[in-house]
Amino acid sequence: MGDKIGIIGAGALGCYVGAFITQAGEDVTFIDMWPEHVETMRKQGLRASGSQGDFTVPVNAMHLTDAQGINELFDYAIISVKSYDTEWATHFMKRYVKPEGFFVSLQNCWNDPVIGTIVGNERQIGCIASHIEVALWEPGHVMRGGAVGRDGGHHVFRVGEQDGSITPRTEKIAALLDCIDGSYATDNLWGERWAKLSQNSMGNAISAMTGLGSQERALDTRCRLISIQLAKESAQVGLAMGLDVVEINGHPARMWADADKGDVYEELDDYMSTQGGRVNWLASMAQDVKKGRRSEIDFMNGLVAEKGREHSVPTPYNDAIIDAMHGIDDGSLALDPAHVDRILRAVGR
Repeated sequence: MGDKIGIIGAGALGCYVGAFITQAGEDVTFIDMWPEHVETMRKQGLRASGSQGDFTVPVNAMHLTDAQGINELFDYAIISVKSYDTEWATHFMKRYVKPEGFFVSLQNCWNDPVIGTIVGNERQIGCIASHIEVALWEPGHVMRGGAVGRDGGHHVFRVGEQDGSITPRTEKIAALLDCIDGSYATDNLWGERWAKLSQNSMGNAISAMTGLGSQERALDTRCRLISIQLAKESAQVGLAMGLDVVEINGHPARMWADADKGDVYEELDDYMSTQGGRVNWLASMAQDVKKGRRSEIDFMNGLVAEKGREHSVPTPYNDAIIDAMHGIDDGSLALDPAHVDRILRAVGR
């Protein structure tokens, strides 16, 4: 008998991972809040398409209200909701996981401590999904961008314990995810998390407030400048926290932290100009805004700014981005490419 796996949050990443591991023979149950999505999965299965092929797999999907009918507890739960839903989703799932079971945070941002506070740090592990472009625009259909095939040479998934130990369960989850793309168990969860947070912070909000895709941002010198400065601030904060920050977008954290040096900036700018991708992809935060959903800005750039204050590292670009995204979230600002200049004015450029 294999493990029983519960996934709460059948969004883009949860669905993409869930589709592949279900196809691989795992016993997966999806629990989600979008009624049409759940019903489509029930009736038609879950379709995954894009760079790794196109297939549809029958799945077990349920509404939140159906969970009271769960009779057999899960061996572990994958939390894949937006950061602001982490607390209630973890409280909801903990009654449906075996006492010896555990909880995997398959999310952006810094949610491992939140989950650990609820279920115990010893029952929580983190999973970083790095450089994976997935989107869920219609019920029952998740798609992935990027080059065709596995992301050769790049490990997408990194699974780690909060205490830095390599354990049988982190190795098991890493092996499970290897059916999708490269993955490994890491002894550096926090350094991996901060690198992913930095990667997200340097592009997500720009895309979300402007509606610009990856190719448009790569071609715009102003967008590249803002992204580099955001990464610089995030790298400086992570290093000030004493984290062993792994490479951010293929370059050492120390290099991003030194981005104000002319030769370093030029090298990073040249690199960023080539990172538009094969498709003009909207970042995950931009997808949320387009769907009328609240953004994760306070959990992403907001965390960088918060930790910056704690460690006396200035974060003016992140502060300006946060302020603008609050306007997008509350409706006082409309989606507009002109917000690029708004950010530059706010920081005195």
